[in-house]
Order: sequence, then C-alpha cells, then structure tokens
Amino acid sequence: MPFRFRAVRRTTLLALTLALAGVGTAHAEQRVIRIVVPYGTGAVQDTIARAIGDELGQALNASIVVENRAGAGGTVGTSQVARATPDGNTLVLAAASHNIAGYLYKNLSYDPYKDFTGVAYLGNTGYIILASAGLQVKNTAEFIQAVKAKPGAYDYASAGNGSASHLGMASFLTAAGVQMQHIPMKSTGDAVTELLAGRVQAVTAATIGVTAYRNDPRVTFLAYTGKTRSRFAPDLPTVAESGLPGYAFDSWLGLLAPAGLPSAERAKINAAVNKVLADPKVQARLASLGVEAEAKSPEQFQDLLKADWEAAGKLVAASGARVE
Repeated sequence: MPFRFRAVRRTTLLALTLALAGVGTAHAEQRVIRIVVPYGTGAVQDTIARAIGDELGQALNASIVVENRAGAGGTVGTSQVARATPDGNTLVLAAASHNIAGYLYKNLSYDPYKDFTGVAYLGNTGYIILASAGLQVKNTAEFIQAVKAKPGAYDYASAGNGSASHLGMASFLTAAGVQMQHIPMKSTGDAVTELLAGRVQAVTAATIGVTAYRNDPRVTFLAYTGKTRSRFAPDLPTVAESGLPGYAFDSWLGLLAPAGLPSAERAKINAAVNKVLADPKVQARLASLGVEAEAKSPEQFQDLLKADWEAAGKLVAASGARVE
C-alpha cells in the first residue's frame, strides 16, 4: 500500500474518531433541567409538565426531566426546590396552591413568596361548582336558596383541608351567606365520586376534571368560578353572573425557580416557554387539559405572584382552614 494512501487513511480515521468523541462529549454534557411536580403522577401539574416537556427541551437544547415529589399538599417537593441551587436547572411547576400553603401550614420550612422567583407563566384554569341532582336545583340562585333554607344540613366534599376545591367552595359559600358542612377527601376524584353517589350535595372541581360529567343525570352544573366564562364551557354562566358580583376563583400555573436566579437565565427560560406556548400543537394539548395558555414576561408573572400572595392570605383567613 503506497505511503500516501496509508497516511490519508490514518488521517481520516483519526478525524472520524475525534468527531465521534466530540459527539459523545456534547451529548454527555447536554444540560439537564428538572421540573419538580409536587404531586403524584396524573395530577394536573404533572400532566401539564409532560405536555410541554419535549418542546421546552428542544427550545432550550436541554433534557427536561419531570420529577414527581408528592407529599403534604405539595410542600415536600416544593421545599426541595427552595433549597436547590438557583441556576435554572431546578424548577417547580406550581399553581395557586403554592401561595395558599404559606398561610395554611403552621411550620412551613420555606416562604412561598420570598424563596422563589417567577420564571414563566403558563396559563390558568378555573373551577366549576356542581350540585347533586338530589337537591333538584337548576341554577346557582336555586342552590343558594335551598342551602339557606336548611343551614348546615348539607355537605360538600373537597380534595382535602386547604385544597383549592375546599377554599373555592368555602369562599363561594361565604359570598352567598350560606353554610354547609365540609367533608375532606384524599383527592378531587374521591370528592366527585361522593357527589355522584349522592352522599354529598356539592363539589367545586377543576374544569378539566368534571367536563366528562356534563350530561350525567346525577349532577347539575351550576356555574364557572372564573372572572369570565370558560372557553371549555361557554354556555355555563360565571358565579358573578349568577348573582354574586365580584366573585372569582381560579388558579394560575407557572414555573418557579429558587430565589436568586440570575436575570439572564430567567429571561432565557421565559423566552423558551413563551415560544413553546405559541406552538398550536402545545396550545391544543393544554386546552385538552382545561388550561387557558397565555404568555407573560418574568416581570408580569412576578407581579401576578405578589397579588396572588396577598389574596391567598385573605382567602385562607376567610375559610378558617389550617394544617398543623
């Protein structure tokens, strides 16, 4: 074999080896971003995190890992993120219950407002108030009248003391000036089961969790709790439209990072999330989960968090809920 050919072959093999080594190194060094979901598999936040994970990973040229860290109403997983390094590699997919926990739990190991930075808003989801068909009411006004006629005689179920389904119903009853007994369950699904069985007379549940029962003869859909009608149930009036002007209860959804996240990193992740939210496929995916997607700047999201933090304190105080 001529020397020139052997030299060329060796050079080619060396270049190929270095190229393959470079590819391996680049792959090994790809950024890994953990999105902690402080609830179990199948929860709303879990489903949403997985709905945006692939596209977000592509936008950030990173590997997105969704981790479920359930326990104590979402505070176990959230506390882990609060202690993480603020480098953008550890985020929590939070909702309105994040701020509520700060007023609900007596000995919380972190401050939901001070120990976190709002990185990217994802959207919001509202709730629907349902009544048992056994009450024989057709709308919110008739429901209030029926409950008012028998103070404390009727029950409502929720996903547990201090949960969104508990506080949403408690705030509604306060606004209506009526009383019902609270029956805490382990999950919203359990609460809805109690309603379908006729063992409780009302439930407030996230829209996506109950739309399948819209034509079920065992329940009556009374009203939507958001500020405006839901795009997922446009014919259903809001509570405000149903005789309680000013009433509104919904939940934001977004990604938070530990406090101290550099502004450049915050802006980078925010821009990537907003790019993902503009994707029609992602929008359709989130819509199927009852989420009204919306992009916000980091500053707009932080302002929302501040307002929600203040509102959460009033909501918990009004409900009287407390978890030791």
